[in-house]
Amino acid sequence: MSGKPERRSFYHANFQGNLLAGLLTVAPLIAVWLVFDFFLDALSQVGHPLAVALTDFLDGHIPALTPVLASVTVRWLIAVLVALLALYSIGVIASRVIGQQLIVLFEKIITRIPLVETIYSASKKLVDVLRPKPNSSQRVVLIGFPHEGLKTIAFVMRVFKDSRTGEDLATVFVPTAPNPTTGYLEILPVSKLIPTDIPTDQAMAMILSGGAVAPDNLSIARSERP
Repeated sequence: MSGKPERRSFYHANFQGNLLAGLLTVAPLIAVWLVFDFFLDALSQVGHPLAVALTDFLDGHIPALTPVLASVTVRWLIAVLVALLALYSIGVIASRVIGQQLIVLFEKIITRIPLVETIYSASKKLVDVLRPKPNSSQRVVLIGFPHEGLKTIAFVMRVFKDSRTGEDLATVFVPTAPNPTTGYLEILPVSKLIPTDIPTDQAMAMILSGGAVAPDNLSIARSERP
């Protein structure tokens, strides 16, 4: 009689262990899927108007495609492909001189709209900070956050002077993990920053992976490096 409860407890623990192991195995895949699902959904919404126009054109000129184009999945795929093609085209144009001139003209127009200008400028600066740039002076640092006993990754946005004391201050962006599009803006003395040699892309990988991807060696001790 006493063996049955022990056996039941063993099977219960074994079931829980296997369930947890399975969950930990698929968790990274679920995270990847959620990220891709978010971006694909955003792309489909961006490309939806053009996709509707394209499918209506094909439907009117090639009747044989009508049953295929009636599928919601097909229309969704067309919207995603149209958005990707549009992004690629924008990238090609932006890399040319005329494209850069158009961007400058667009930004001049944007800066004339008060609220839009604020949102656009802040978003552009954030994207520029998070974009890996070779040979750049951008720094990935560690700061005491949410209190001095803990350390977290932060990106130095800019350095300026305290108007009263003349002390060097820094504005840093502290991204949340695993979604770095949100975070905290902190203002603190430069002396409180802990410099690192972590490249921006590696820091982003650490954040996106929740710390699973990290350098083999990392010091959290403050040095005399400016």
